[in-house]
Amino acid sequence: MEQARSTSPPSLVSRTTAIDAPTFAAAFDALPAPRTTWNAPDDALVLGSGAAATLTGRGPDRFAEIRAAAADLFDSGDVHAGTEAARPRVFGGFAFHAGSCDGDPWKPFPEARFVLPRVQVTFADNGVWLTVNANGSDASVGDVERRLEAEADRLSGLDAETERPPRPGIAASHRTTSREAWRSGVEAAVDRIRGGDLQKVVLAQALEAELSAPFPRSATLERLAEKYPDCHRYYFEPAGDERGSAFFGATPERLVALRGRTVETDALAGTTGRGETPTEDEWLAHELLDDAKNVHEHELVAETVREQLEPFAASISAGDRRVRRLATVQHLHTPITAELDDDRHVLELVEALHPTPAVGGLPPDRALDTIREAEPFDRGWYAAPVGWIDAAGNGAFAVAIRSAVARPRRATLFAGVGLVADSDPDREWDEVQLKYRPILDELEDGTAAPGEETGAADGG
Repeated sequence: MEQARSTSPPSLVSRTTAIDAPTFAAAFDALPAPRTTWNAPDDALVLGSGAAATLTGRGPDRFAEIRAAAADLFDSGDVHAGTEAARPRVFGGFAFHAGSCDGDPWKPFPEARFVLPRVQVTFADNGVWLTVNANGSDASVGDVERRLEAEADRLSGLDAETERPPRPGIAASHRTTSREAWRSGVEAAVDRIRGGDLQKVVLAQALEAELSAPFPRSATLERLAEKYPDCHRYYFEPAGDERGSAFFGATPERLVALRGRTVETDALAGTTGRGETPTEDEWLAHELLDDAKNVHEHELVAETVREQLEPFAASISAGDRRVRRLATVQHLHTPITAELDDDRHVLELVEALHPTPAVGGLPPDRALDTIREAEPFDRGWYAAPVGWIDAAGNGAFAVAIRSAVARPRRATLFAGVGLVADSDPDREWDEVQLKYRPILDELEDGTAAPGEETGAADGG
């Protein structure tokens, strides 16, 4: 078995200082690749650059491998964080399943990869903090403090008045799944559900877009933050990728957050659109709450999440089912909290919960077989856990939906829907198109109609 590994022996040095606040875009553009960003509604915005340590894993043991490598990394260190939000953390993600990073656009992405940024800028409630990390037998306090002073001078002097570039526009697009293939796949899955082989399965599509102008990285992330402030936003550049790939998105779905013995997670399943007026919006929300298909799909997810937490929990409680409104869609949402029966590492919970029925299905193994048979593309990190881990084994992970892999002139978008016994292929097709919108809206420049395809027939 290939073991997860850090790039150097575990000897961590970390120093932090407050700096004059550069804008996010100015700092992002000034820092070299590979870059990482993480931002959640209850967490600071973190921008990382480079890698003081890299942890990788693969195959079915990738969660345990990353956990062991993180423990080695954090085993010893000389850390002065300045503020909790700027403490050393590793950021990264996992493949949806083993072998799902083999094809394009995922080849630059390992099946599990986490980085301790070499340079990190943390935009917290109590100011902007610069952290410099080093790791290995040659890491020294003197070198780290000298680098910290030099980076602070450089970043504090950045021009805050950088002009935001426009959206790039889409020159042509191509669906990897035709409407006919989609209908056949959905009907086959529904037959399996009605026959008792499955309870639920999530099938996804991929949309490949050729961009009219270079992908504006920092501007896109800023726009997503403005439009989806209540979502988890993430961005990961793989190391050594000459094509300039990046995986990014704004997901409404938290997988799990662990602090001490307190766990927070969500059941998020069941979808409708937004209304054009407040009255229509309310009508759609009430219709969603009363819709038998969506409620059934949601309850499958909520009950499974509770069952997956039970082996670890002293107590579990769930809030009332409600409607969660986003810019383009509305979801059924049930918040779930638990108190653990013992100290646990966040990756124990990540492995137990992934994939939730909201992105996989039930039973999980049969759902995964169906996904592999029906989807003509590799999921890679799509719908998989992305997030962070700290030295105490605490962490926060989201489900990487509403996402895309972007290169300078190309983007591949992903979206999926949950299927149950009464799912209709055409209605599910329309729901997928709704779920593309968060990323499509940041790529289109207004010259093409929403959903318009140029240069390729539907699926062709």
